[in-house]
Amino acid sequence: MPENGASSQRSAVSFQFFGVLEGEPGQLVADSFSIAMTMSTNKSVERKDEKLIMDAGDISRAMIRIAHEILERNKGVNDVALVGIRTGGVHLAHRLVKRIQSIEGVQIPIGELDITLYRDDLALRKNQPILRKTSVPFDMTNKVVVLVDDVLFTGRTIRAAMDGLMDLGRPEEIQLAVLVDRGHRQLPIKANYIGKNLPTSRDEQVQVLLEEDGEQDRVLILKS
Repeated sequence: MPENGASSQRSAVSFQFFGVLEGEPGQLVADSFSIAMTMSTNKSVERKDEKLIMDAGDISRAMIRIAHEILERNKGVNDVALVGIRTGGVHLAHRLVKRIQSIEGVQIPIGELDITLYRDDLALRKNQPILRKTSVPFDMTNKVVVLVDDVLFTGRTIRAAMDGLMDLGRPEEIQLAVLVDRGHRQLPIKANYIGKNLPTSRDEQVQVLLEEDGEQDRVLILKS
């Protein structure tokens, strides 16, 4: 919702131009100009409600660091595989695979996981869930599987992802890599690799925008 000060400003702009040109041939132009001024003011208010947390450079450096941490923790990439959680986690997993390949010269297995049917709030949703592709084209037995997601919040998405993985095989170990950990856990889940720890309040939203979705890479906090 716009702030009270911004709302008063829009009303004053509309009143001023309607009053000057009311009943004159230029009325239509005045209407259009007033609307344009209102939209412009709205946009400036929206920008005030956004806070940039990570830009493209920050995200790139975080991905490089996480790739090195995965290699260090697992002493290389033997029997290591990545699985991205749809949708943002899939894009980040592919980036990590490329980073690891550039460091080690080895292509590691990668999969994509849709956790829709494993969500614990599925029965509470009014709309029919949209199912997306799950593809894990390798045997997980005796492998270290690194789950990748964009934001770690309550932990319920990760719980659903682990249930989905266990239905597909029995990995040796499951690790977790996230770009942002915003806190407020409701389940005892902790990430092994974190791009950025971000303290937030519950009424804030964390939005990860990636170029794979046609956006400029960045992480924002949106205040409700």
